[in-house]
Formats: sequence, C-alpha cells, structure tokens
Amino acid sequence: MSRCFLFQFRIVAILLALVLLPGCLFRSHKVEQPITGPVKTATQQELIDFVNSQAAKIQTMQAAADIDTNVGGAKKGKVIEYQQIRGYVLLRQPSMLRMVGLAPLVRNTAFDMVSDGQNFKLWIPSKSRFIVGRNDVVTHNLAQPLENLRPQHIYDALLIRAIDPQNEIAVLESDIHATTDAKGHPLQESDYILDVVRKGEHGWSLSRKIVFSRTDLLPYRQLLYDENGEVATNAVYRDHRLQDGINFPWQIEITRPQEEYDITLTMVKLQLNQPLPDEKFVLNQPPGAEVVHLDKSQSIEVQSPQSSH
Repeated sequence: MSRCFLFQFRIVAILLALVLLPGCLFRSHKVEQPITGPVKTATQQELIDFVNSQAAKIQTMQAAADIDTNVGGAKKGKVIEYQQIRGYVLLRQPSMLRMVGLAPLVRNTAFDMVSDGQNFKLWIPSKSRFIVGRNDVVTHNLAQPLENLRPQHIYDALLIRAIDPQNEIAVLESDIHATTDAKGHPLQESDYILDVVRKGEHGWSLSRKIVFSRTDLLPYRQLLYDENGEVATNAVYRDHRLQDGINFPWQIEITRPQEEYDITLTMVKLQLNQPLPDEKFVLNQPPGAEVVHLDKSQSIEVQSPQSSH
C-alpha cells in the first residue's frame, strides 16, 4: 500500500468521522409550515366596482362612538394614552364632517370640530382656544397635540372614496403577510391591494393603497400618501357589520404618523343615510375664546379675547 493511498484513506476516514459525529458540522430543526386559510378571488375591476358602489351608497353617517387617543412617538420621546371618551360623528357627502368629544364622567365638551372639506374650525373649551384655518395647513404642534387634528383627515379615513376614472388609475397587486392565530401558530393571510395613482398639479403620484383580505374580500386597511410619497394616514378597519344594507366597519383606527397621534373610533350606535341639515355643521365662535387663525403660509395669528370685540 503506497504512502499516497494511505494519506488519502486517512483523509476520507477523518471526513467520515466528522460527518457522522452528531452536531459538529450541522444541525437540523423542524420547520412548522404556516397555515394558509381559504381565499376568495376577484378581478381588479370587481374590486374597483366594490369601492365605487360602497362610496355611492353612503351619503350621510351619524354615530355615537367610544374614542381612544394616543399621542406621541419618536419625535415627542414618549407616548401618552388618553382616557377613553364618548364622542359623536356626523358626516355628509361630499365633504361635511363634525366631530364632538365629551370629557369622561362629567361629559362636558372636550373638543368640537367641523369642516366643509376646505376649511375647518376646532373648539377646545379646556384651553378656551378656537382654531380656524384650512385643512391643508399642518402645524405639527407636539406641545398641543389636539391642535393637530384636522376634520378632513378623519373624513378621508372614515370613508373609502370612489376611484375617479378621470384622474386616478388603480393597479392590482397580490400580497401575503405573516401573522399568528389565537394559539400563536404561524399563519399566512393573502391580500389584494389596489394601488391608486392620482394625477395632480405636478404629475402622477401614489395617492393611496386599499388593502382587501382575501378571506372575505372586504377592505381592512387604507394608506393615504402626501405629495412627497410619505404615509400621511394609516386607517385600519375592523368588525365589519351589515348596517342599513351596507357593509361598514364598527371599529376604525386612524394613525397620523407625521403628527404622531392615533385615534380609534369604536361605534356604539350607527345610522347611515339619515337626513343631516346644514345647521348640524355650524360651529360658532364662543364668546371670550382665544382665536387662532391658520393660513396657507402656516403663519399663526392669535386673536386675544379682548381684541375680538
């Protein structure tokens, strides 16, 4: 037996010993396959038709709701959870909204705001401040989080508006996201996403994403984007119920990441398509209130109670 053969034999023997030695070169573990539930299918046009038909069905909404609010995040350095309050929401197409929040226990007005789609008014009795301005004026006032509220943001999240064929294009994509079931087992859920691109003054841009669960083909999330392509509003829809012949979510979570606030509305009572006259959307300046004027240049003019007379 030659030295070369002996050397090769020893190398093979060493390699076999290493391979057969448990746990030296590799380990194996069981991979639990995620559970995939049954899915429904729909075409791009069917999803667009669903969105447009739902938008056309709802002309007014009035609701009593429990309101949970969180304020803060990385910018503020902390998160403040406010005590749940009862509130009332009035909505009328195409752009009217009023929302009133009541303080806990005493049920005095915590805030009252109204919008006609372009301009808004916000009354905060505890601070005796009456804020007026345009919905597109953003202040990012971390010291006064309630002053960042804009009725139009609530309106845009409450209703998924119709896809306008003249100014919008919707593109369909499929997605799978990982989650867990009630027992913590891995679960895969399939989604359809309508990417809605809108034509604006500066060309085409991503306007929103409408996410449908393929379990029931209902929208459970809507992402709205600003002109810079950043997420402006993240709305999550839960607990869909058939109300007055319309499938409507009874819990809506509205997150504004740039202003760092989160509002969750849990419906207590809901009525759709009942008459709502103009006077329901009138909010007059209270006597003695400090008036804050916001304009498009984002300057702030504060009018003292004395100068308002």
